[in-house]
Amino acid sequence: MFSKRTERRSIAWQLILLFTLATSLLLACGLGVFYAIVIQHAVAEDNAVLADRVAALRTDLHESGPGVFAEELKSRQPREHTAYWIRMLDPQGRTYAETPGMDRSLPPEIFPPPQESVSTARGLKSYRKGPKLFSLVTLNEESGSHPYTLQVAQDRSSDERVERSFAVLFIMVLSGSILASAFIAVIVTKRGLRPLREMTQSVARVGPTHLKERVTPEEWPRELKPLASAFDDMLKRLDDSFTRLSQFSADLAHELRTPVANMIGEAQVALTRDRTAAEYRETIESTVGECERLSRIVDNLLFVARVDAAREPIARKRLDARAAVEKITSFYHALADDRHIAIGCSGEGQIHADPDLFERAVGNLLDNALRFTPEHGSIQIVLSERNGDFEVAVSDTGCGIAAEHLPRVFDRFYRAESSRSSDGAGLGLALVKSIVDLHGGSAIIESNVGRGTTVKLIFPLPQK
Repeated sequence: MFSKRTERRSIAWQLILLFTLATSLLLACGLGVFYAIVIQHAVAEDNAVLADRVAALRTDLHESGPGVFAEELKSRQPREHTAYWIRMLDPQGRTYAETPGMDRSLPPEIFPPPQESVSTARGLKSYRKGPKLFSLVTLNEESGSHPYTLQVAQDRSSDERVERSFAVLFIMVLSGSILASAFIAVIVTKRGLRPLREMTQSVARVGPTHLKERVTPEEWPRELKPLASAFDDMLKRLDDSFTRLSQFSADLAHELRTPVANMIGEAQVALTRDRTAAEYRETIESTVGECERLSRIVDNLLFVARVDAAREPIARKRLDARAAVEKITSFYHALADDRHIAIGCSGEGQIHADPDLFERAVGNLLDNALRFTPEHGSIQIVLSERNGDFEVAVSDTGCGIAAEHLPRVFDRFYRAESSRSSDGAGLGLALVKSIVDLHGGSAIIESNVGRGTTVKLIFPLPQK
């Protein structure tokens, strides 16, 4: 099956969309509330005017009497525009008097039941007749000891037209505001993301030959400073890796060139004329020695590469550190006795490490210490447990290492002095450091010229 690749959404368009939606929602809510308040206020004013009109009609009815009141209603011209339509019903429900033409638009049966007052909207009835909208109200009133019923209709068509015009204006303002907010969102987003584009251009300039370039976090906004710092740290690590790789390649070529050149030179010399069997044997033995040296270099490089590329957890076990160290030192006692060098071990404890790797790390330290410790010197191995870690310290009484060389003694092929590295390729301490790093620990070296060197291996202990 083929999986369809979905393209990631643009951050800029997401910001524009969210900003526009948020602005539109706020505008719609604000304008909607404003529209509702205006309409509610207009309706309340119409109700108040209707209530005043009804109160005036009651007063006229009481003061002038039914006859005069009816004559006033009948005297209105039929074509005269009026905002109020009034009908007066007798006790039998028959029309006593009404505004001329009212029966055609507003028959008596459409009015609501009588109520006491029109101070509120309750009791009002809305009625539509063609394009006109009316508010209807019915009241009972007594005049001259005779009960009458007043039906009043208020023409609210003009108010409805105003409401519609206001709604259209509301929609136009909202639409214009949405477009304006989208335009502003585009401008703000582009301006806000400009530093990110500039950072992209700055990072794009970085290449294998420009690893010294830096993004400089201080020049960027607060939100981009962590990203700039991360880029600078990454570039620094890449620069260090490229530098170490270049140095490693140069050192490796130098180390391999010397034995190869020796073998080629000896072979060419041997072939210049006939040699005796003893001379050929000497040449072959020299060649074998150089091959063994090459083999050790290659083996050590392969071991370091496997350690650096390790992805699976190492096979750690709980070991008796004192017994493991004494087993390792037993292999070097013969060489130490030949040179009258004393090897001592003190301390004890349990260590959590891979047995083979631990043996190789301590063995390398002992080998280095024996090569650089003069006759009648001593080597001391101290085992101790400190702050949840197990420490193995190997000290010798050799010539020591100058302070300027200490930061790089764990680098591959690095040799502090020719006198200290005549027999090695500069991989011993690098192997030790790789093994300790694989265990999650650390290696520390302390040295004074003429007073010896101490290398401490720190292995973390498992949490209890």
